[in-house]
Amino acid sequence: MATHQLLVLPGDGIGPEVTEAAMRVLDVVAEFGGWAVEKDEADIGGRAIDQSGDPFPSDTRRKIDKAEAVMLGAVGGPRWDQAPKRPEAGLLAMRQYMGLWANLRPFRVFPGLEHLSPLKNAAASGIVFRELTGGLYFGEPRGRRFLPGDLEVVDTLRYRQSEIRRIIELAFQYARDNHLTLTSVDKANVLESSRVWREVANELAQQFPDVPLTHRYVDAAAMELVLNPERYQVIVTENLFGDILSDLTGGLVGSLGLLGSSSVAGTPGTRGLFEPVHGSAPDIAGKGIANPTGAMLSAAYLIGWSWSQPEAQHLIEEAVAESLAEGPHTPDLGGTASTEEFTQTVIQRVKNIVQRRKIS
Repeated sequence: MATHQLLVLPGDGIGPEVTEAAMRVLDVVAEFGGWAVEKDEADIGGRAIDQSGDPFPSDTRRKIDKAEAVMLGAVGGPRWDQAPKRPEAGLLAMRQYMGLWANLRPFRVFPGLEHLSPLKNAAASGIVFRELTGGLYFGEPRGRRFLPGDLEVVDTLRYRQSEIRRIIELAFQYARDNHLTLTSVDKANVLESSRVWREVANELAQQFPDVPLTHRYVDAAAMELVLNPERYQVIVTENLFGDILSDLTGGLVGSLGLLGSSSVAGTPGTRGLFEPVHGSAPDIAGKGIANPTGAMLSAAYLIGWSWSQPEAQHLIEEAVAESLAEGPHTPDLGGTASTEEFTQTVIQRVKNIVQRRKIS
């Protein structure tokens, strides 16, 4: 029996609730698949600050080194707003520690939830490949400088060509393997980094002649994602643009609670960090009404990407989709179901799907 090593970082707010729900679904799928999961747990974010004063403590680093994949709940909350170290700093430090340079965020309008989407034709689906370690979020120098009678602020957008190449190549590989089109999003009419980005994309296009490549400026892409989202099957873009556009897709599908994500450092089969894209939602923490869909889908991506178990991934995705189509729904989706009720529904769907497959 294959055994996989998983580190769970529940984090803050609703993080422990949604990760617990996702792990229960994962355990059921593992049982049907005939493989085992050995889980460990560690602190991250605000919970880690409370325990050790460090949002990314050394004990968590040691446990990451032993894990094949990491599952994260959420970090942050207003109680740590004035802390010397913010919870979010732990997440950034962990991404850097793990060498994660690509964030993959699939989006989909689920059947039965079309009424939550602002789209006229609510049939959007796709995936955003966001570069995760460069750009404005990490460039130096940065900071403030006081001038006579004024204040000057500096943020530096910095990229190496090699950083650009690896994320675009990964997106090309995904588009080729899934027979999809690729849209590279930049601001090449203004930014030198975007001009290099476009040059690299055009060069790589010669290696992937079977993948249709389109270039779009980020402002045009934002508009078209709302008006004609079907044009966007695979999107690849830099850090800041990817952060904004991937959250925009949450609006397209009707709720950030419906989105999971993967942060990886290579092709499928490599270790990654998997997490729902919603925040810690401290206002509903402990009430038992959090939507665990994003965490469940993140667990599915984890199984498929890091553990190379595509059938198990699709089993979770199918069970979640059926549950969303027929209900019950948590309050964020207009329903009254608790986290527990929705989790039980997904688990039963998993069992039903497995039974249907045995019969057929």
